[in-house]
Amino acid sequence: MKKTKNTRANRLVARILNSNYLLTLVFLASLLEALIVPIPLELILIPILLSQRDRLWAISSMALAGCLVGAMIGYGIGFLFFDDLGQMLLNWLGYDNGFAEFNRQFEEHGFATVLFIGISAVPFQTAMLAAGSAGYPIYLFLIAAAIARGVRYYGLALLVHWFGDYALRWFERYDRRVAWLILVIAAILYGIYLWL
Repeated sequence: MKKTKNTRANRLVARILNSNYLLTLVFLASLLEALIVPIPLELILIPILLSQRDRLWAISSMALAGCLVGAMIGYGIGFLFFDDLGQMLLNWLGYDNGFAEFNRQFEEHGFATVLFIGISAVPFQTAMLAAGSAGYPIYLFLIAAAIARGVRYYGLALLVHWFGDYALRWFERYDRRVAWLILVIAAILYGIYLWL
């Protein structure tokens, strides 16, 4: 990770990265990102993966596990409490406007929709609430979420394994362009799926 001029902060970051609790912290960060934090986990995951190359796959697995636990909680909120909590969460996150149209599409093409949202830069909270509120089968939802988020987290680990520090510099330089490119490619693939 990049060092700051604050040596105390550097020591804290080093202690966290070398801690026995790093995997637990990655799990919790991923769970929170899946539920309420609108900041992509990749922003902290890439530097962690770079500094802990001997634990790439364990870190990616804990990120996936945290996301799936968060996804089940979000699904449960959508299933049990959408009219109250789910709608409030959508309003709070500012995603309430397009949710009705999205929900209609979701009922027709749920699996592909979860894959699209899980891989793209669209906030995953939308898929969780839609799946739960539509009563989409939870096992299909979890399979699609595991595939989509597995592609993201294990893909990052693979990039770090292959390209190391170059992956971080490239991500820092092109992160927005990459996010838009992934969104466009996913949207095209989703459109092709809907058209066929």
